[in-house]
Amino acid sequence: MSDPKKNVNSPLFVKENYTWMLIGGVVIALGMFLMSGGKSADPKVFNTNDVYGATRITIAPLLFILGLVIEIYAIFKKPKAA
Repeated sequence: MSDPKKNVNSPLFVKENYTWMLIGGVVIALGMFLMSGGKSADPKVFNTNDVYGATRITIAPLLFILGLVIEIYAIFKKPKAA
């Protein structure tokens, strides 16, 4: 049986968890930044290369999903035994 007093003072997350959470947040923010729209010089012209470029359609969503996976890993990662 485990000692119930041992788990009372142990923190839920440790520094390593917060580090992974920060990394995941930065990756998510980078993905959102790459997905964000740019301002066209002429608002009457629709530039398909800007809207449907590989960065906005492929790379940015993959970065966003990777950031979410990192966040899930950071939440479920157990601290190392002392």
